[in-house]
Amino acid sequence: MSEKIYVFGHKNPDTDSICSSMVMEKFDKNLGLDVEAKRLGNVNKETQFVLDYLGLEAPDLLQKVEEEQRVVLVDHNEFDQSVEGIENAVIENVVDHHRIANFQTKTPLYYRAEPVGCTATILYKKFKEENMTIDKKEAILMLSAIISDTLLLKSPTTTDDDRKALEELAKIAEIDVNTYGIEMLKAGTNLDDFTEEELINLDAKRSEKDGKKFVIAQVNTVSIPDVLKRKENIERAIEKEIENNDLQLFIFAITDILNSNTQIIALGKETQVAEKGFEKALEDNMMFLEGVVSRKKQILPVIDKNM
Repeated sequence: MSEKIYVFGHKNPDTDSICSSMVMEKFDKNLGLDVEAKRLGNVNKETQFVLDYLGLEAPDLLQKVEEEQRVVLVDHNEFDQSVEGIENAVIENVVDHHRIANFQTKTPLYYRAEPVGCTATILYKKFKEENMTIDKKEAILMLSAIISDTLLLKSPTTTDDDRKALEELAKIAEIDVNTYGIEMLKAGTNLDDFTEEELINLDAKRSEKDGKKFVIAQVNTVSIPDVLKRKENIERAIEKEIENNDLQLFIFAITDILNSNTQIIALGKETQVAEKGFEKALEDNMMFLEGVVSRKKQILPVIDKNM
């Protein structure tokens, strides 16, 4: 068994997955463990803003783990969202804020899941519980993750724990959260450089219910109409993804971070699941969801319940 422990978030990583992996690495190293943060995909522009702000390099890309590789999972637990070979790895620890599904291990493990807005909020608690010092770099990584996952505390997933953690981390970082947060979120809304194939996979999460495979992908923007100018090509890319991966449903959620609304494009054999769940008809494969911003709390439960 490898002595080195890899820590990583989910495929198509977001800011929480990358930042929490890096923070978890620091936490475990403080405990004397041989840990290395990894990533399971490309770094998005929002996350790159954070890394550039801190002058840090992204963790190395991990494409597969060998049998008996020791790993720590952050910001996910479902095997469909994890690294290739995860079923043969030794999962020693999980820190997550999502539902638990499609998950089993060979050996006992430490598992901490809390219904908070961000994994980094849990990591903040772990640092405090162990009386570990949080330096400025770790504070900015954690607060960036919280800002990202809660959309600057506007998401319905936001809890008092997230608010408290963000407030305390901002003091350590000596940073104006609103100014920094808006700049960071806007950095992630520049989608012009991505092909349609890249766009629908920037933040796509795969799930399965009763043998039916589906994907809910999400991008943030300050202008839904600007993204919809590419609708025809986006739909072609989605259709190809459906065919190549035997999907029954693909939902592409375009979220307006300024006005807290989402336009979805739904394609596949099971689009009626979205219509039934949201009690609205799709028009030209689209549906506007007022006040919806959270995939985890407002979209996934609806689709999963009706799939």
